[in-house]
Amino acid sequence: MSRILLIDDDTELTDLLQEFLSGEGFDVTAANDGAHGLELAQSQNFDALILDVMLPVHNGFEVLRKLREEASTTNRSLPVIMLTARGDTVDRIVGLEMGADDYLPKPCNPRELAARLRAILRRGRIEEPENNDDSLNSGQLRLLPAKHQGYWSDQALSLTGAEFAVLKVLVQHAGDVVSKEILTENALGRKLMPYDRSIDVHVSNIRKKLAGKGASRDLIINIRGAGYMLTQGKR
Repeated sequence: MSRILLIDDDTELTDLLQEFLSGEGFDVTAANDGAHGLELAQSQNFDALILDVMLPVHNGFEVLRKLREEASTTNRSLPVIMLTARGDTVDRIVGLEMGADDYLPKPCNPRELAARLRAILRRGRIEEPENNDDSLNSGQLRLLPAKHQGYWSDQALSLTGAEFAVLKVLVQHAGDVVSKEILTENALGRKLMPYDRSIDVHVSNIRKKLAGKGASRDLIINIRGAGYMLTQGKR
């Protein structure tokens, strides 16, 4: 049973989501402020985090930043779904830029939330390779799907689960344009929504991390109206 941490100060909504998600087979632990939620995330092992933006003591962005800056690989890569105010695109983009995997506007549909959780949990499961040396390679870029690890010129990349999934799809189609629809479905496990900038932000984060290791900013290019392309070929 997947362990989920839910941090939201709306106790009525928390009770509703906790009851619904428990009925869907999740083990849900709830916290109603950022400080308590952060303490739980740091002291226990969870498979995913549902995190509201507006929280007392520490807001959702502060909690996410502290988790992503930790030395613990577990919390740096913990899948996070942000709950944002409906129509507030700024909060959504900021959350994704800080390392959230996905977002849902509030009030959210519990069934949609359960579907999003299943999608990020599937993405985070360790794959069974044909052999331990299986990897995806494109020039100096190497991905190890079995370990969810990526390297540029043998330097480890600190990627979130969503970023790894997006980069994996691009490597698998190196040299070809991949539409945002395909990236959203194959990497995020859901349909592309109107005005959805999740893929754009994840690609921007990937570019920054690759550039920090010496890769060209043009390694991943945007083909306007078509999608993204990893420019170097596979080997």
